[in-house]
Amino acid sequence: MTAAKPGDSVEVVTSEETIKGTLLQSPELEKDVVIIKLSSGYNIGIDKNKIRKISLLPQQKTAAEKMNVVAAAQKMALKLPKISILHTGGTIASKVDYRTGAVYSSFKPEDLLGMFPELADIAQFDSVFISNMWSDDLRFKHFELIAKAVEKEAKKGVDGIIIGIGTDNLAVASAAMAFIVESTPIPIIFVGAQRSSDRGSSDAAVNLTCAATFIAKSDFSGVAICMHENMSDNDCSILPACKTQKLHTSRRDAFRPVNTTAIARVNYDSKSITVLRKDYQRKDKNRKLVLKPKMEEKVGLLKIHVNMFSEQFSFFKGYKGLVIEGTGLGHTPGQVPNEFAAIHKKIYPALKSVIDSGCVVVMTSQCLYGRVQMHVYDKGTDLTKLGVIPGEDMLPNTAFVKLAWLLSNHKKAEVKELITKNLRGEISERTEERVFLI
Repeated sequence: MTAAKPGDSVEVVTSEETIKGTLLQSPELEKDVVIIKLSSGYNIGIDKNKIRKISLLPQQKTAAEKMNVVAAAQKMALKLPKISILHTGGTIASKVDYRTGAVYSSFKPEDLLGMFPELADIAQFDSVFISNMWSDDLRFKHFELIAKAVEKEAKKGVDGIIIGIGTDNLAVASAAMAFIVESTPIPIIFVGAQRSSDRGSSDAAVNLTCAATFIAKSDFSGVAICMHENMSDNDCSILPACKTQKLHTSRRDAFRPVNTTAIARVNYDSKSITVLRKDYQRKDKNRKLVLKPKMEEKVGLLKIHVNMFSEQFSFFKGYKGLVIEGTGLGHTPGQVPNEFAAIHKKIYPALKSVIDSGCVVVMTSQCLYGRVQMHVYDKGTDLTKLGVIPGEDMLPNTAFVKLAWLLSNHKKAEVKELITKNLRGEISERTEERVFLI
């Protein structure tokens, strides 16, 4: 055997095969097993009795050594654009724990650049840790923290900001930030990773590199998302902040534009940018950064499903706002086609009671593609008569954060008017057939 320790790159020769990977610490109850993390990110256990030899392979540079490389490169490239990376954790900042073989989030800001030294060829970077924010546990107050960090970095005169965040609610966070950032002279790009940085199939480096390239080379300003366009590592898409959805649990190209197209494509190898849409705001150093981070807490999101009860609607009585993710063109149960649906008689009165309590209710569709049309069937007409406001083609979560933002920054009468107006690209003027499932 060899003196290899957890974290070392090794080659294990057994009676059956040769395996290369990273040595992990074996669990207490499995001391007769050698655990190796493969380049794919998966762990494999090997019976010690079958092992003929373990050899050390050339070791990867440590984070500190990588940082020294980055620092040296940046000193030679002082004319490159300045980009701040705001660090909130998530898979994009995840590393392997070589004691357990599990993935954990590295919250040291310097680690981000240490893991991706290639970024130093694109721009000068500053990495700032904001707070530990698992995207599943995000609250509106976290968006305020991000906004304050954006403001602080923008005042330094940076050319752009990258916000690294967990992918589960990345699209929601980007939509919220699009409303909070009322005006910006620079690009603010949300970036995530579906697979942690220690895995051979990680998308972290490509997504970060393409986001930095887009900031450095394009004239875009505003809030957007940068994630893989497809399963290969060739291109990333720059996606609209308010019209993007995570559509797959684990694929690297999980994020897709809905009812619209991507803003641009960035090629990872050539660092070239292909602009796909021209209806975006351009960079302007003279434009002031205007942030309005307050969002109303008492806003809900209700998904319509079969077998509903009036109490599910009544729950929101006293809330300031409610977004309904309705069926089809924007419907809820409420009619009685036969005796089994008699209980639905209580739903419309319950919803009317919610609206009468002062709650602004907006209808979206769980269909994602297409738009709400509440004057096609009598169900939709019934709901609009109760006071439900059609949400056009807004994604449910986008309508949710927009309503919360409007309620904190405008009077109720203005909210009812502005919720149907396109403020940040969240509503398409018309639905285009060519954008379905692109």
